Amino acid sequence: MKIAIGSDKSGFPVKEAVKAYLTEAGVEFDDLGTVDLEQVHPYYQVASEVAPLVQNGTYERAVLICGTGAGMCVVSNKFKGVYAVACEGVYAAKMARAINNANVLCMGGWIVGPEMAVEMVKTFLNTAWCQDLEDWRAANMHKFAKQVSAIEDKIYGE
Repeated sequence: MKIAIGSDKSGFPVKEAVKAYLTEAGVEFDDLGTVDLEQVHPYYQVASEVAPLVQNGTYERAVLICGTGAGMCVVSNKFKGVYAVACEGVYAAKMARAINNANVLCMGGWIVGPEMAVEMVKTFLNTAWCQDLEDWRAANMHKFAKQVSAIEDKIYGE
């Protein structure tokens, strides 16, 4: 799996910790946000560059980090087929994948410390859609996904 990672200035220290983990774990990734504090990219720029690359399949998933995670999440969700969630803990990251099939994990550098962020990313990358769900709940998730797709088609005129 190849992922994208990006941050603005507020998420930079957490992003660097996550990058160290990804490198150590052998996860292929590209850093598409602020790569040094001399050339800072705002959250909306980073998210609007990364989300289309998730949308078109260049990256299967992405991790975006700004001050609260909310800004990256709002912008990313403007793109059809991109399901971004702002999470503050491991359980939320797991359930965002298992229940919502989220493909973009957004975190807040002011909220989540480096160690927590690494655990959240591990969980996010290692959880499959419907993993550990009861059969009836997994069946519902598949039905719900079709409904979400229909909503997107209506919004985007397809």
